[in-house]
Amino acid sequence: MTGAENPDKDLPPEEVGSQSQSQAQSAGQSQAQTQEPVPEGAAEPARDPLAELLSGYAPFEGVPDELMDDQGNVRPVWKDFLDRLAAAPDEEIDLACARGSQYLRDAGVFFRHYGPDSHEERDWPLSHLPLLIDEAEWQQIAAGLVERADLLEQVMADVYGPGQLVEGGLLPPELIAGNPEWLRPMVGVPPRSGHYLHMLAFDIGRGPEGQWWVLGDRAQAPSGAGFALETRMATARSFPALMAETNVARLAGFFRGFRDALLALRAEEDSRVAILTPGPMNDTYFEHAYIARYLGFLLVQGEDLVVRDGRLMVHTVGGLRPISVLWRRLDAEWLDPLELREDSQIGTAGLLSALRSGGLTMVNAPGSGVLETRALMAFIPAIARHFLGRDLALPNIATWWCGSEEAQDYVRENAGRMTIDRALSTSLPFDHSPDAVIGGKHLDGSAWDPEVLAREGGRLAAQQIVSLSTAPALSERKLVARPASLRVILTRTSQGWQVMPGGFARIGQSGTSADVSMQRGGSVCDVWVVGQQQAPDDTLLAATTDARPSLPQLAALPTRAADNLFWLGRYSDRVEQKIRLQRAYHLRMAEYGRADMPLIEMLAGYLDSMGVEAAKPLPEGLMADLEAAMGSAGRVRDRFSTDGWNALTDLKRTADKLAPRLKPGDDAARALSVLLRKISGFSGLVHENMYHATGWRFLSLGRAIERAWTTSGVLAAFSDPAAPVGAYEIAIEAGDAVMTHRMRFSATFTRETVLDLLLLDENYPRSVLAQLDDILTHLDWLEKLTADFSRKPSPIRRAVMKLQTELATARPEEIPPERLVQIAAACADLSGLLAETYLR
Repeated sequence: MTGAENPDKDLPPEEVGSQSQSQAQSAGQSQAQTQEPVPEGAAEPARDPLAELLSGYAPFEGVPDELMDDQGNVRPVWKDFLDRLAAAPDEEIDLACARGSQYLRDAGVFFRHYGPDSHEERDWPLSHLPLLIDEAEWQQIAAGLVERADLLEQVMADVYGPGQLVEGGLLPPELIAGNPEWLRPMVGVPPRSGHYLHMLAFDIGRGPEGQWWVLGDRAQAPSGAGFALETRMATARSFPALMAETNVARLAGFFRGFRDALLALRAEEDSRVAILTPGPMNDTYFEHAYIARYLGFLLVQGEDLVVRDGRLMVHTVGGLRPISVLWRRLDAEWLDPLELREDSQIGTAGLLSALRSGGLTMVNAPGSGVLETRALMAFIPAIARHFLGRDLALPNIATWWCGSEEAQDYVRENAGRMTIDRALSTSLPFDHSPDAVIGGKHLDGSAWDPEVLAREGGRLAAQQIVSLSTAPALSERKLVARPASLRVILTRTSQGWQVMPGGFARIGQSGTSADVSMQRGGSVCDVWVVGQQQAPDDTLLAATTDARPSLPQLAALPTRAADNLFWLGRYSDRVEQKIRLQRAYHLRMAEYGRADMPLIEMLAGYLDSMGVEAAKPLPEGLMADLEAAMGSAGRVRDRFSTDGWNALTDLKRTADKLAPRLKPGDDAARALSVLLRKISGFSGLVHENMYHATGWRFLSLGRAIERAWTTSGVLAAFSDPAAPVGAYEIAIEAGDAVMTHRMRFSATFTRETVLDLLLLDENYPRSVLAQLDDILTHLDWLEKLTADFSRKPSPIRRAVMKLQTELATARPEEIPPERLVQIAAACADLSGLLAETYLR
């Protein structure tokens, strides 16, 4: 037989999707038995809060439970926590859960749900109650996973090296050579670091006898580290006092060790560590951005990178900069269109050649996805005995590759207790393909033909049906039992493998299914490793062990990120300008009550030229610019503050809420004033709180160029002597200069006073001349990045200097209307000149 020994011992009787709850009373139920009626005059029995909390808790029959032992008693690790939780008033528990959920919303934590018609962002599905595990038990889990990680490293080294496992009959050759995850170009390419694997994730669960089993090995591009940290932060917001009193192990030391390990792998002192993401449409993009910001690494996409002379380089606004450590978060087949998938648009041509040159370390090495193959689990026990001389302390679930007659015969006889699916699949046991067979039936309930094994046995693998242990979840202020699996993350450091003390658990949506997938309604909870002593305070800010000097960060801004920050500045200012003009229109509609006035018609026509239908309070053109601003911000989440993101999303939510019910006139004007305050608050927050480095410069350049263009455009239209009466006032309103104009000039608006203030006054921060001054200041700063002072002024500098000199020496009465049109066009051209200089 191929696969696990003693298979009858490994197979539990339950079937996925049909786990029944125990009819016997649990400890929680027994504590909450219905009381006999209290005789009249007798004292009411004392309230038992813990019994009330546990009154609905019923573990599944025959399945281990994380809260209660097999005798129905609450496990010791849970007792103090539950006593404190039960003593809390119901409203306090509700508030605690609300705090955790609000934290995740404020932090913008989401996952991307893939449905038949959309790829929508959904809130991170937090199950507020943490899962508690005793430190002693966790140490056993950690030791078993470290042992397995070392074994997988040996397997990787063999299948991309001498191939002794295949030669010795321990692995069928078709499981390697026929596996799309086995990358032939990587054969014989030793990793520069000496290790193929630097980060692993394991999905584990308890078997029917209470032992932990590995459900899946995640080695391709394991996710979860960032989500585990954010889940911990949310749970800490929910139960800060309980967490402080429960001796929970901290996570910061784990991340600090991994950060320092990657920094130590750099090939040169001036090279960088980067995280390679597929981009914002990936279902775990938030995690990529969050962990890059948390650890201080560059977040890059394939288009940001280029290979030059065997070295991997990143396009930055200061030129090409070397990257010698790349933590990839996309599957290997998409990495290099030259040697792998030629249709990949998210990879980098020549990336594998950079690995072969020895100047790049990749986390993990391309081709490590072969370790996730379902059928490989059938051979892990024998491989362990080959390399280690013993069985693994933490085995995987029993698996059979159906490529041998012996395995086929056994699977036929026991199909009613197995899942049969694709042998080369890398999905977890409960993530089935449409062709999967569970308990002898297809997913649609039709009967399965066992003879398929004879025809396609080598393409199939069978696994014991997964009956996950149950864990407590909060439901209507009571505990309920839900199936759970744990994701545990390991990283390689200078001291060897380090295990995250906790990770997170995935919780099933109901008590009738073992499916814990978030795509199908599952949730996630924090995992607390509870010790006997108070865990010491820890922080990521502890001194790094890397003795090399800090890298200069000024030029370390990928051009793609700079471009998105630039357009965020443009779109946000464009939204503000449109809101001001739209408000001016509706204020006059409220004043005159008619749209056929010359000034109102002119204003409507100008808004129409900007793509805004003036008659609508919140027209599509305005909302589209707001969506574009959010899109640009979303693509630079690693460089964008949480407060800034919250301010922007709050603006969008407010606009969406107001849009359907607004009426033209005063109602619309007041609503637009609300949005104007919010967009102004966003701009102030970002520009005041963001560190004034390269990213802030491009954000500010976008705002300045947009403001110079729109302001000069408004002046060209509304300062025309032929414009209707009241046009000068609209120009002043659009420039938010009503009070300033009154202080500097008389109450009367003239063309000269309007141009003097909004075009030529360097001290007024919204004037065109002030914007040109700002642009030159930012260009001065950016040009220092290249340190090439022998070059002639760039095209954008020459254009800005020409305009700035003209306006600095001009008088308002000397500027004819047609010149304002030319100035607006020249300001619009600055965007292309900036891109030509810095964003190519």
